[in-house]
Amino acid sequence: MYRVPCSLPARQAAVVAAVLTGSMLAACANAPSKEEQEAAKNTFACQLSGERLVIRFDAGEARLLMPDAERIVLYQIPVASGVRYSNGTMELRGRAMELQFVRNGIATQLVDCAPYAMPK
Repeated sequence: MYRVPCSLPARQAAVVAAVLTGSMLAACANAPSKEEQEAAKNTFACQLSGERLVIRFDAGEARLLMPDAERIVLYQIPVASGVRYSNGTMELRGRAMELQFVRNGIATQLVDCAPYAMPK
């Protein structure tokens, strides 16, 4: 199903409204879907060197949205305690909200990690 971008300028929104049915246009006013809400529960935002990094934990992997919009997938590695994810080049490791991101062998502490808040 096509979703109407909620940030369209008024003139473009009028054209879209003329083309699409009212139920599709109402998607902007609806609350997030259950799938979106569930994904948000497993998503965290942190600061990496002063820039925002978003991490979504899923079955056996961590998906990262880097500050430069690069998307990275890291795969879970079993550890005795804490978490560890890697793709062979980069790594995410730590416990709870005390996480480090490792790139090119250089570990950088992630700070201000908190559950992701969905836009309203």
